[in-house]
Amino acid sequence: MIKSIEKSGKTEDAAIAAALEELGLSRDDVQVEILERAKSGFLGIGASPAVVKVSYEASDEPAPKAAPVETKEAAPQPKKEIPAPPENMDANHTAVYEFLSGLMEHMGVPAVITMTDKEDGGINVDLSGKGMGAVIGRRGETLDAIQHLTNYAVNRGRDDRLHISVDAEAYRAKREEALIRLAEKMAAKAIKYKRSMALEPMNSYERHVIHAALQDYEGVTTSSIGTEPNRRVVVSYEKPAHEEPESKPPSREWA
Repeated sequence: MIKSIEKSGKTEDAAIAAALEELGLSRDDVQVEILERAKSGFLGIGASPAVVKVSYEASDEPAPKAAPVETKEAAPQPKKEIPAPPENMDANHTAVYEFLSGLMEHMGVPAVITMTDKEDGGINVDLSGKGMGAVIGRRGETLDAIQHLTNYAVNRGRDDRLHISVDAEAYRAKREEALIRLAEKMAAKAIKYKRSMALEPMNSYERHVIHAALQDYEGVTTSSIGTEPNRRVVVSYEKPAHEEPESKPPSREWA
């Protein structure tokens, strides 16, 4: 007689392994049908487990009754605490806080959310706590995505746009300082070797930092080339107006 069970897991293999462990069978003893494939979602949002159906040949003989085994109740797992919102927040700050606290919970990263007002009416947000590496991501890519999602979620349906800047452990300020040092280093090389220097691909914000850092740097100009996501800044040597042209060797007249 054919029987079957359904199991779920983070991946199809994990779900199959759980079913085999429960049945006490090997992979060759069963047939597997994947009912739902695992979905990772975006930044952990919308993720869903894989679901499999494992069929096996069951014996008609009644299975022996297992001896009762004492089981201890598992200790309740501590619930992740989300910091309570500060008191007396206005509607804008509340919307930002609620979205980011929910997003951090989905990512499994407890974060302290600190907000300050910008002069232009926007909001600066700084995230701090353990696990900020996952929030920042490679070269700030995850942090940029979080900032984009926050602006989209908070501004959806609004007539007046609220600009929200999201940072984590002052990453953006540190990154900006590093970019300025890189820009000055590349400018010095461009002048020394009198040639153009192409930087690594950067996002629009990082390219803006490079352009701004060198806009008054004598002897170089900057431009951007390529298409996203491989668009990059080129630092080009520009001969100063007061520089005399290189002397040329005297020409010879040939008979």
